[in-house]
Amino acid sequence: MTLHENTVKSRCHMNPEETLIKQLDTREYKARVVSIQRLRDLRKMIDDFNDQGLLSKKLYDMYFTDFLSSPPEDSPDAQSLIVVAKKDPPSRFTFHHNKKTIHTVVPPTYLHGREKIDQTCTLLTDLLKPHGFRVVKVNVPNKLLGVCSGLAEYGKNNIAYVEGLGSFHRLTAFYSDLPCDDNQWRQPVMMEQCMECDKCMRSCPTGAIRTDRFLLNTERCITFWNEHPPDVDFPEWLKPAWHNSLIGCMICQKVCPANHDLQDWLEPGADFSEEETNILLNGLPIDEIPQTMKDKLEESDLIGIVEILPRNLRVLLK
Repeated sequence: MTLHENTVKSRCHMNPEETLIKQLDTREYKARVVSIQRLRDLRKMIDDFNDQGLLSKKLYDMYFTDFLSSPPEDSPDAQSLIVVAKKDPPSRFTFHHNKKTIHTVVPPTYLHGREKIDQTCTLLTDLLKPHGFRVVKVNVPNKLLGVCSGLAEYGKNNIAYVEGLGSFHRLTAFYSDLPCDDNQWRQPVMMEQCMECDKCMRSCPTGAIRTDRFLLNTERCITFWNEHPPDVDFPEWLKPAWHNSLIGCMICQKVCPANHDLQDWLEPGADFSEEETNILLNGLPIDEIPQTMKDKLEESDLIGIVEILPRNLRVLLK
């Protein structure tokens, strides 16, 4: 039997799930497929975390109250959940202020989300449509789904890590009528290398990463506070020197050994002049910002967080 014949025979023996995962892998996407019945398991885990007081009420209300435990009416034939990881590095921005130049970043998952989700959805559709299957974007706890499906593992910092992508990725989930074996489901697990490592814990200035619980102490996390609306002041205990990103926080991800070989992954962002930086600091309404600057904000996808930029930028410039 020739090599070509062996290859064809191997492909013929692959089920649609295996074929999809291999096709995505060749395009630098990582994926797993689990049964639609796992929605109930996800719902139970989230509710258990909430009942145990491991989730703040604000966090639960913001992200999990509208999470369904069964497929919606527009996906009655759904058989599986597909969770996909797409490379999503931090973005680097430059600001000029008082004759000084500062560089700061926006961590993964904040920017160009709609565009990247659409890219993933289009790719899945293109790969599955010829075989008669379809996908529909779904709102579920992507990080928990990624870990329980075997696609990702938790770090001690409660961030999901994917092999080859570290924490620099975007997880997106979809309903599909694609059948699956559902033989990879597991309880949430932590990376083995975290067992003997505490770099993230020692580096976190707020003490949000703790030894007595698996989940973060969310209300001690810098990210929690700098995502708030502009009328919410930072708490007094949150020192200005601890801020390190335009939104979110990169401290624990920077020191993590699982990201050691990925530190050069940076998307180039916009460069804001002294005048433009002052406009942001002054918090001008979007309709009063010069069109050229507005175009720059839209191209950078900062337009969606422009209201919180004055407060966050101000502490970075101190």
